[in-house]
Amino acid sequence: MQLAQYTKEFKYNWKLAAPVMLGMLGHTFVQFVDNVMVGQLGTAELAAVSLGNSFMFIAMSLGIGFSTAITPLVAEADGENNFNSGKSSFKHGLFLCTVLGISLFLMVFIAEPLLYYMKQPAEVVELAIPYLNLVAASLIPLIVFQAFKQFGDGLSMTKYPMYATLLANVVNVILNYLLIFGKFGFPEMGIVGAAYGTLASRIVMVAFLWYLLKSHKKSKPYVTNIKFFSLEKKMINKVINLGFPSAMQMFFEVAIFTAAIWLSGLLGKNPQAANQIALNLASMTFMVAMGLSVASMIRVGNQKGLRNFRELRRIAFSIFLLATLLATLFAIVFLLFREHLPKMYVDLNDSENLKDNTEVIGIATKLLLAAAIFQISDSIQVVVLGALRGLQDVKIPTLITFISYWLVGFPVSWFLGKEDAYGSFGIWLGLLAGLTVAAILLYIRFNYLTNRLIKLKHT
Repeated sequence: MQLAQYTKEFKYNWKLAAPVMLGMLGHTFVQFVDNVMVGQLGTAELAAVSLGNSFMFIAMSLGIGFSTAITPLVAEADGENNFNSGKSSFKHGLFLCTVLGISLFLMVFIAEPLLYYMKQPAEVVELAIPYLNLVAASLIPLIVFQAFKQFGDGLSMTKYPMYATLLANVVNVILNYLLIFGKFGFPEMGIVGAAYGTLASRIVMVAFLWYLLKSHKKSKPYVTNIKFFSLEKKMINKVINLGFPSAMQMFFEVAIFTAAIWLSGLLGKNPQAANQIALNLASMTFMVAMGLSVASMIRVGNQKGLRNFRELRRIAFSIFLLATLLATLFAIVFLLFREHLPKMYVDLNDSENLKDNTEVIGIATKLLLAAAIFQISDSIQVVVLGALRGLQDVKIPTLITFISYWLVGFPVSWFLGKEDAYGSFGIWLGLLAGLTVAAILLYIRFNYLTNRLIKLKHT
């Protein structure tokens, strides 16, 4: 098939994915702002935010991963023009996400004492505990927001979650400035101020998204007059059967990045701070791939509802191609600017901490070499995973992600990440190995499934 058959889809794919990307970047930007502002306080404070957020990343991965079940169900119902099925999918998804958000908050709150037993720097743990108390509470509005977001994505209304996330960022930046540094008469609260900013911004985010969806003619019937506790066992099971494996897929990936934070902590506060800088930068470019992954899920889900499997495969491959091209561009940017990007996170004019800050920059520069290379693997695996979710194929991909990250990636990080081996860079070589194996195996799975669906339809 000619290349134009794929590239002609780029414009629509981008139109669908761009608001999702900006919305996802908004989530990451909250952490970026926290990191940059907290980084001005010192490397111990930056490492504390990294350690506290490592618990949050795990909880968020389960909640966000579970909520993705809503998108393919709503997209398929939208393709079939079946309102009742779409509303039922959303209502049950919203109920389960609310229960999950509360449960995750309680789990993080109870798990806090584990920080003392993880051989992390003592000064970092003491700073991380009060920060984590407040940020954990923000899981509830965040996971509820995800339910509304995934529903909006399923209806191809990807702009509204973006607007809500952008507003949340404005709120977060203002509150961070006022509360971290104690400006305009507000108390100087340090990293706890960053936690208050995150909590408030996420409450604003979910309230504003609900208001936007309620105000639109297409989505209003779905998000109003919801009989929240009138539930059907069959639909609950359907959402759980899709949501639980999706949650585990995201958990397996996020957990290995979290393990990288903990392994970096074993090397000291400066390697941990450098790891946080490289991870934050890589996360921002990854959100572009995440946007395309959601576009992949929506478009594959629509075509599944129409049972047009040849078109489904062509559209999916057009998204895979666009993701690979963009990832290559980001890889080049990381390679060219790897020495300059980390300098945004530390204050080189701080003579007292100059030695620490210089070491952090040096380590982060090396880590961006590995990050540049795994941009491509990471993008491919996440867009193919989105396409598989659109097909509602989640169980085998869950096994693939476990094998890739925990039977391949983590052992490499563990053995090469020791101080007498490659240190921080070795940890990231493990991440690269896991992502590459995942990209290859998930692509093989998608290729096999779509060819089989086409063959079955034409026999």
